[in-house]
Amino acid sequence: MNRERTITVSAIAVAIVALGLAIQKPAVSEEKQDAVVYELRTYTTNEGRLPALHKRFREHTMKIFEKHGMKNVAYWVPTETKDTLIYVIAHDSLKAAEASWAGFRDDPEWKAAYQASIVDGKIVKKVDKQFLTATDYSPMK
Repeated sequence: MNRERTITVSAIAVAIVALGLAIQKPAVSEEKQDAVVYELRTYTTNEGRLPALHKRFREHTMKIFEKHGMKNVAYWVPTETKDTLIYVIAHDSLKAAEASWAGFRDDPEWKAAYQASIVDGKIVKKVDKQFLTATDYSPMK
């Protein structure tokens, strides 16, 4: 085997091993799974529907989040857009987040509030989410 081919094969082998380790390694360590998890969500609304989303959060969603163990942390709107809501909620752990969202989705109060809020059309066009844990040097710790 020539030198270039040996280097290429070696690089591919290292990449395969690294990929295998990455797949086996959990995204969050066992220790972190029991730590508080923050969920960052960005909602992009259909044109002109941000006020309806604010109303739904103000009158229903935030209370239902709390009912299911989600802690409201902060809500923002970007200064440069008119169709976006960004918020952070906290969960006791990743497992707690999964359970809270399952309960929220099945909650009759949420289902009724959702249906009432979309009578004039769908509100949310897109949802982006990320789960975050604080670093050991974060002032939040």
